Amino acid sequence: MKHPKHRDSVWNGRPQAVLLAFLTLSASGIVSAQELGDHQYTSEAIQAGLRVYSRECALCHGPQGDLVSGINLARGQFRTASSDDDLRSVITEGRAQGQMPAFALREEELSGVIAYIRAGFDPDGVAIRIGDPVRGRELFTGKGRCADCHRVNGEGPRTAPDLSAIGVMRTPAILQLNLLDPAAAVLPINRPVRIVTRSEETITGRRLNEDTYTVQLIDSEERLRSLQKSELVSYEVSEQPSKQPTDLSSDEVADVIGYLLTLRGAP
Repeated sequence: MKHPKHRDSVWNGRPQAVLLAFLTLSASGIVSAQELGDHQYTSEAIQAGLRVYSRECALCHGPQGDLVSGINLARGQFRTASSDDDLRSVITEGRAQGQMPAFALREEELSGVIAYIRAGFDPDGVAIRIGDPVRGRELFTGKGRCADCHRVNGEGPRTAPDLSAIGVMRTPAILQLNLLDPAAAVLPINRPVRIVTRSEETITGRRLNEDTYTVQLIDSEERLRSLQKSELVSYEVSEQPSKQPTDLSSDEVADVIGYLLTLRGAP
């Protein structure tokens, strides 16, 4: 961001949004803005954010948000900030002893910049609200019951995909989709399977790999199995994931996304 000439405060390189998240995934049939009440960024906010970013931020951060070392705004890579509230604080309070000056933006300007960043610098994109990762971890292991199936950093079951590095593998939009509409987001290889063998054993589990002649899976007892297809009586791949859409609130979903984005594998 260019240095403001008539402002007293400073910013450190990341915006933060207390305003609420843009989830207009209704175009893809996920969830409508009305269902989420005020917790959204509008497409107008994203486009307004582009104008504010171009005027105030692009000189230092660059048109693609990647000119400052260790920061890529378009990809959501920051030095310290993670949640929208973190970003808001950086923009309004400043950081790095004035290298990131604080900006006295109007509320709609501030929200627009954050919406534009969360949309990945796509003025026609979708901006996903990122909540507090500490609260998100509590929800992941508690109310959200994510840890009942998913493994993180060596802890937890193997009945669902390991999420230890999910923060570098999935975008915020895909993570939100996984929570709100698992059927639309689950990868084909992760769909549940039900198998009956010639010896009349029924096996359910999660596929890991498959080729013309064999299938490998983690069964419901967390055992690694490799089966010859010639020995199977039936082999069914479910069109529906084993998990149901979350019943967490939109604020809680934002917090869980914030936590998942911190999961980046072994240091």
